[in-house]
Amino acid sequence: MPSAPTTSHPRVCFITPPSPFLVDERVFPALGILKVAAAARQQGYPVEHLDLNGVRNAVEVAGNHAQNTEAQVFAITATTPQLPAATQIAQILHLAQPECRVILGGPHSTLTLAALKHSTRATAAMAQLEQDFDVVVAGDGENVIPLALGPSPPSVIDADDPKGEWFLTAQQLAELPLPARDLISLQSYHYQVDDIPMTPLVSQLGCPFGCNFCAGRDSPMLRRTRIRSTESVIEEMLHLYREYKMQGFMFFDDELNVNPQLPTLLHAIIDLQETLGVEFRCRGFIKAELFTTQQAALMKEAGFRNIMCGFESGSDRILRNINKRATKAQNTRAMEISHQYGLEMKALMSLGHPGESPETVEDTMEWLLSVEPADFDCTIITVYPGSPYYDRAVPHPGDPSTWCFTINGDPLLMEDLDYSTVSDFYKGECGSYRSYVWTPHISADQLVAARDRVENKVRDHLGLPYHEVIPPQFESSMGALPGYLYRQGGEVS
Repeated sequence: MPSAPTTSHPRVCFITPPSPFLVDERVFPALGILKVAAAARQQGYPVEHLDLNGVRNAVEVAGNHAQNTEAQVFAITATTPQLPAATQIAQILHLAQPECRVILGGPHSTLTLAALKHSTRATAAMAQLEQDFDVVVAGDGENVIPLALGPSPPSVIDADDPKGEWFLTAQQLAELPLPARDLISLQSYHYQVDDIPMTPLVSQLGCPFGCNFCAGRDSPMLRRTRIRSTESVIEEMLHLYREYKMQGFMFFDDELNVNPQLPTLLHAIIDLQETLGVEFRCRGFIKAELFTTQQAALMKEAGFRNIMCGFESGSDRILRNINKRATKAQNTRAMEISHQYGLEMKALMSLGHPGESPETVEDTMEWLLSVEPADFDCTIITVYPGSPYYDRAVPHPGDPSTWCFTINGDPLLMEDLDYSTVSDFYKGECGSYRSYVWTPHISADQLVAARDRVENKVRDHLGLPYHEVIPPQFESSMGALPGYLYRQGGEVS
């Protein structure tokens, strides 16, 4: 771990921007920024955190806070859908404190730089980030803290290079402090399984698979699997139980069963419950073609009741074009295993891939009706930087404003979005979607209508409730920042 700078340490305000594109913003807190905050505190920096999830007037709150805090460095995390809010927050921070430093880290900056390493398509997107933020960090943030917070940081820091000095090794990952959950109010987040409150943790980073739509495929940080030891995961679960009385755990790994030591981890979770005399509830993602009856049996014994899988499509043609490495038959088998062992499976589905047509949409709907998931999401695909769909697309010869990705002779057509201003592409409810992709077989408007039809027919036929959209719950002023929104952490000597 790099040593902290010898100069006086500036106070750092870490900011989680709002996520207005989500049905409910306060389900699970973002852990990545809390990991970086914990590392900064370990290196001697005084830290604080502004949690703007679910805050109606988030930009106003950030500006007011900047006028009243001792922090002169603001570190914002952002996924691509969060970027418009993060950009507005950066602008108001610079207005409130003209001499402050605003750092952007997290998935979007990582994906944009990853895209640039494969093509020039993201040149304008990166230039916009450099204009809106003083420092842009791509990749792991923990090891770059002394550089990003030092006196003269570069405008872009590339920590997404496995051969570089800032890329986290598996050993460094194991040695990092736990996420600084004391900087947020866990109790203000709400997700339950069997009436047991659940909180997220991460037992591994990265996914080794090559799905063409996935924004992490061209980023080493998101592509390279780094697995924590079973002992470190159990230590974190024990900490969450003792410190926060948590007995519910959402594993935010890409796919739990990528880990060859998953049976060992599940046995350890079973043993921990026996030692404590309590019963846990767990939830996580699995990869369909890797799912086995042994895994299912152990997961059920360890407290898993809900699992999720990115099946994506009920069409083998689409699955091949995605490079999913799972067939419709394998997806069906995974669903059968989940039913057999009493694990409620949420099917994560998406429309708008190369080769998509009314017929392939029908295949997806019919597959959902036949396998009867406990729940499902059906979204229209978004083409993010860092994904093969984005990075390997070329301008359409007939329309330079349209980009085209082709695989197996099937083209996917897409608009070129300004991600700093557009966020309505991520999720939505029936009647609120908009598609920025289409194929020769189905238009953007037809995709939206098809998605809504799948949603309505499957939910009605299987008796599954619609997800209720929960509006932002909080509105705040600097007169009294409540505990769920702002918390400070001290220096570590």
